[in-house]
Amino acid sequence: MPGLIQSVERATAVLHVLATRPEPVGLAEIASTLGLAKTTVHGLVRTLVAVGAVEQTSDTAGYRLADDPFGARKNQWDLNEVRARAMNWTDALAARTAMATQISVLGGKQVRIVHDVLSANGVGLPSLRTGQIVPAHATALGRIHLAFDVRLARELGAGRLERFTHRTITDGAELAHELAEVRDKGWACGCGDFDPEVATIAAPVRDQGGVVMAAVGISGAVDELCDSSGTPRSALLDNVIGSARSISRAMGHGQLP
Repeated sequence: MPGLIQSVERATAVLHVLATRPEPVGLAEIASTLGLAKTTVHGLVRTLVAVGAVEQTSDTAGYRLADDPFGARKNQWDLNEVRARAMNWTDALAARTAMATQISVLGGKQVRIVHDVLSANGVGLPSLRTGQIVPAHATALGRIHLAFDVRLARELGAGRLERFTHRTITDGAELAHELAEVRDKGWACGCGDFDPEVATIAAPVRDQGGVVMAAVGISGAVDELCDSSGTPRSALLDNVIGSARSISRAMGHGQLP
């Protein structure tokens, strides 16, 4: 049919083959079943493994669907690797902006800071330090994770949203609207919604397949990060977005065959 993308059709066909087999399937069988060259199937399967939809068996002889091929993959990444690849960029971000910087990941339903750098003047922010769990709905870092995990966002928005300051979003519909804007813009900003004196700006870090695996952000005094309308200062925002893209490239984003 005109207008269809052949690579997507073929990848979907591979998934259908694996879904109908009770045991792992080898490349030769997949290729034979679909009438495709083995080299073509190898490229498709490698991509599906990279994005978490397919798993290779321990003996590497076959492939099967992942346990939850279209679910969240946040627990599959090595946090030490995330920190190691992000450190240089977060250090540079702190130096360029003179703000504290953080990297966060989503574990289950919790947003955890896994790396932070003090601001250039040495001022720390106790609520946004390594090991700290922060509320997903009340920080820019957390809203990055929620914006790209629709199921968790729906679940969180259907329950009670804790209020931390008068600026905290506590209405589920308002949160859903905010998350839609985050997805459209590709960044998030919070001015005094968790700590009344602290603002945060964050952007998504993506893995090889494009899945949001972490968030990188800066934090500082509200009047330093935002103007009087609550809009993030453009130079700071550009730095955060640039750092997120650099870390994503370090994690392999954009390098799939």
